[in-house]
Amino acid sequence: MKKNKRYDSQYFVAAGISLLLLTAVFQLSARTLPGFGTWYAHHIYPWIVEGVGRLTGLLPFSVAEMGLYGLLCLLFLDVVRLSAVLIRPETAKILTVIGRRWLLIVGTLLFLYTVNCGINYYASSFSSYAGLEDGKYSMRELEELCEELVRQVNEAAKNGRQSYRENKKNWREESVHAMQAAGAQFPCLSGFYPKPKEVFISQILSVQQLCGVYSPFTVEANYNGDMPDYNVPHTLCHELSHLKGFMREDEANFIGYLACVSSENEAFRYSGYLTGWVYAGNALARADRRRYIELTNELCEEARTDLDANSEFWNRYESKVSEAATRMNDTYLKMNSQADGVKSYGRMVDLMLSYRRIQQRFLNENLINLD
Repeated sequence: MKKNKRYDSQYFVAAGISLLLLTAVFQLSARTLPGFGTWYAHHIYPWIVEGVGRLTGLLPFSVAEMGLYGLLCLLFLDVVRLSAVLIRPETAKILTVIGRRWLLIVGTLLFLYTVNCGINYYASSFSSYAGLEDGKYSMRELEELCEELVRQVNEAAKNGRQSYRENKKNWREESVHAMQAAGAQFPCLSGFYPKPKEVFISQILSVQQLCGVYSPFTVEANYNGDMPDYNVPHTLCHELSHLKGFMREDEANFIGYLACVSSENEAFRYSGYLTGWVYAGNALARADRRRYIELTNELCEEARTDLDANSEFWNRYESKVSEAATRMNDTYLKMNSQADGVKSYGRMVDLMLSYRRIQQRFLNENLINLD
């Protein structure tokens, strides 16, 4: 009877080691077996989203955030427990129990990360499904893209500058509709999406200079509710794109842009066009500073005000913590075969240029057919 009542933590060791071994097998398979990542992302992962994502989506709060707080509390209690028994004979026994428990926790987290996220880094890119070209683009093409974006931003700003706090529920719903509408154009984006969730203590993301984060442990799209309003719609769609197995940040940015500018919601179109201008404008500034300044001056006052407010918001969180978070994110991306690290975000402009080139080709073909 005494043995049955005693908490036998040896099972934690067996389970923890098993999960770590499975994690290693999946990671090795994704990195070395051609086609495994693509097959998994589009045959196994969708079922995980349908199951886990639908289940956690029933709850109005971020399960990942609550889980983080729970782990921190458990860690604190274990530290207190150890501090109280350091000088007692049973210290070694308690250390063993706690160590086995955390072996299971770490093994579980690494396994969930791998099956719900890590393998997808080795799947085929969105650009390959969408037929986007990896080519060279002229300076004139970049300039024309920026000119179009300025016009579109100014037009969208007339009715698109809306308050997130006043439209929180509608925007969360619209992000799902926008992604599903994008799925009508690109079938790889179709299917079920849970509603994205605001992080209750969004300052956690702000100090890391993060607009949002995908939680592989709970299959949730989480976002920063404190950031400037225009940032929110694009971030919602960006994070939802990860639930289709597209983990590259440059592609998630482009998918977010694509969903927003295709939306019937004016706030989403404004968010998409202004975000697109930020990326394309930065590329233009590096290539032709004078033309960039000219186009910036053509932006409407409302858009310039929003961009200034955005810069002011993120500047408040510039610190050693944000620098460390950026370095960690850079390392994380490189570990998952995104060799450019955080620089990979800049490739969104190439995707925008390729998409524009395809649109123009389609338009020209239709004009020829009409003639």
